[in-house]
Amino acid sequence: MSPVTSTVLRLSLDDCRRPDSLLSDLVRDAAVRNGLEPRALAVRTLLHLPRVARQDGTLSQRQLQDEIRRSGADLRADQARIRALIPDSKFLLQELLFVRYSEADAARIFTNLHYLRSARPGSLNFALVDPVYRLPVSLCSVSPLEWRQVGRQLAVQFQVPRERAWDISRVYSFDIAPANAISYLLAKVRSYVRQECPGVDLLTTAVDPNLGFTGSSYRAANWHRWMSIAPRPYLYVDRQYASPRQLRARFGTANLAELKTRHPGSVQQSRATLLDSTIFCCRVRGETEFVAPDDQKRLRR
Repeated sequence: MSPVTSTVLRLSLDDCRRPDSLLSDLVRDAAVRNGLEPRALAVRTLLHLPRVARQDGTLSQRQLQDEIRRSGADLRADQARIRALIPDSKFLLQELLFVRYSEADAARIFTNLHYLRSARPGSLNFALVDPVYRLPVSLCSVSPLEWRQVGRQLAVQFQVPRERAWDISRVYSFDIAPANAISYLLAKVRSYVRQECPGVDLLTTAVDPNLGFTGSSYRAANWHRWMSIAPRPYLYVDRQYASPRQLRARFGTANLAELKTRHPGSVQQSRATLLDSTIFCCRVRGETEFVAPDDQKRLRR
């Protein structure tokens, strides 16, 4: 292979995150062929590309295709496990019903379809369901804020004690959902929390741009970016992404050196530099203030 051809075939993680990227085209084709949720397939692929990317953030087109194929096979199996919960009828946004959603069914959806492949224990779950079959079109979970660094910054800079902040810990929206479904759901959740949860003053969430997320639904619901979090490498076990919480639950530790010693060859760490996560916030009562970029603190993990 000539040097010119080799250069043409190499992509960057930044290339893949763009909405008009080669990844988008390949994902769309693979989803149509296999009856998959395109958005879920794109996010899963982006989650696993850092595992194969070089330290400079580049990878080959062949590696991209292989990861789409592997993620697609996993997603197809996951969709099959909860086929009865996947909606296939379109409804207008104003026809959807806002409900407290079943903890068991939310856990099944988040465990099988959310990119983290887990539900947050102790959460309240909400959904927009269709008026005929009562299937969830968009859903989310709300949990007490556990992120200590974020909690400390909220208390110091915004006078919000951590115990009075709750986190939108999971969001999943099926591709059949109408436009603006997530922002509409977030507005409904805020109203519910304001009326039913007097001990909660603030809602927060983390947005990971490495997965192509921009926070547009939160902005549309009048949330504002208040701070950012420095990235840490993604970790994988047997080529599957694993969060620190999942590693601690499975192995009793999230320490990379210890895991590599105990499970040689099974644990991998991404090498490419990742983008900061952003923290969006929304006051439960009153207007949420805009925070100028220069006043947004960058937190370390």
